[in-house]
Amino acid sequence: MKRREPIGIDLTPVIDVVFILLIFFIVTSVFKKEELALMLNLPQSSAKAAQIDNDQIFIELNQDKVAIRGISVNFESLEESLKVIKNKKKPVIIRIDKDTKYDRVTKVLDLLQKYDLNNLALVTEEKE
Repeated sequence: MKRREPIGIDLTPVIDVVFILLIFFIVTSVFKKEELALMLNLPQSSAKAAQIDNDQIFIELNQDKVAIRGISVNFESLEESLKVIKNKKKPVIIRIDKDTKYDRVTKVLDLLQKYDLNNLALVTEEKE
């Protein structure tokens, strides 16, 4: 008498297709830069772009939001974050939307001055 072999489904091609799809989605996805939290329309300038390092304080400001190090905060939280900075010589990089009201800008600058953080750089877009 002949013995029957159990019929099984070969999963190797299915696993190959899943891995190819996974690789496709990883390669085509766009990863958010961790230091950018707000989409800003920056003013144009002829100044050269500065490089942003991890040891710098990075602040973003637009019409309704403020962010520090890529995290959206309110002005009270921003003040708490600036208060705990020990190294007062740390560079402070500020990205400000060109449509932001001046009083919001002065609030941020006042906080920086209050905690003696005077090493400032304003980020702009390069003129074409």
